[in-house]
Amino acid sequence: MTRIDTIPAGGNSAVTVRGLVKHYGATKALDGVDLDVREGTVLGVLGPNGAGKTTLVRCLSTLILPDSGTAVVAGYDVVRQPRQLRRTIGLTGQYASVDEKLSGRENLYMIGRLLDLSRTSARRRADELLERFSLTEAARKPVLQYSGGMRRRLDLAASMIGQPAVLYLDEPTTGLDPRTRNEVWAEVQRMVSEGVTVLLTTQYMEEAEQLASELTVIDRGRVVAGGKVDELKARVGGRTLEIRPTDPGRLPEMARALSETGLDGVAGSQINDGMLFVPILADVQLTAVIGVLAGRGFDIAHIGTHLPSLDEVFLAITGEKTSEQADDVRDAAHDDTRPKEVAV
Repeated sequence: MTRIDTIPAGGNSAVTVRGLVKHYGATKALDGVDLDVREGTVLGVLGPNGAGKTTLVRCLSTLILPDSGTAVVAGYDVVRQPRQLRRTIGLTGQYASVDEKLSGRENLYMIGRLLDLSRTSARRRADELLERFSLTEAARKPVLQYSGGMRRRLDLAASMIGQPAVLYLDEPTTGLDPRTRNEVWAEVQRMVSEGVTVLLTTQYMEEAEQLASELTVIDRGRVVAGGKVDELKARVGGRTLEIRPTDPGRLPEMARALSETGLDGVAGSQINDGMLFVPILADVQLTAVIGVLAGRGFDIAHIGTHLPSLDEVFLAITGEKTSEQADDVRDAAHDDTRPKEVAV
């Protein structure tokens, strides 16, 4: 394995990754990934199947070793200081990692003891989290009797036993119904409000918009885009000015009036459902369009701007292919369908 040098966790960055590489046979699951997660924020990591999201989480949670690169989490090098790091992080994977034969309380108590909490402290912490995640009534029932939503909440509770500074959520709401998903989102938002830093991988665009302060898009093991949600939307698709005239019959006339101005992009204006949609490249162009219409005497009933959806951004950045061949190689190298370990 290539030597990994320790790098400082500078500024307010809770997670600092530089040039992270991981091979599975001839395939690079991670091909020089760089990212930063600011303290007390949520970084959403998006990407198609096989992009390397779960491999990244497994490297950062010390479950597998990277082949090269550097990664510092909560001030600890993921390769050189794994034992110290495990005491400061939590992990919730795609699949329930709790023991179905044990009760919810027994699961949490066991994890607390594995984290070297005293018997008294482990019991107290388990009870606190059971109440926090609305599981007190089911605390003594075996997890086998829990619903999917209850198991997911128990998984989150398990990842919080050690009061982690950094929490990894690897597609945490996969398979959950909308109501349970909203409950999980609310709990994640509460954790962040208390200072926890979250790295979230997801394929739900709505989830990314709800939770993430910033986004990183990974495709074929590489970071292909990053930034705040609105920045990515503006970068990929720009804005569209939506104009509904008082008299829909004047829509063609409005479109012609704009095309005659010679403004950039307005020749691509489209009429649909009683509205005129005008591509906007800059604020000055928006002002000019409104000025032209007002000067020509068009009465406007509605005007607004629209950014592309995160789904549109995702497809524009990654395309429609999903690295299926890479999936096959990774699945052969290690079985990612088994329950993920809780980093303790």
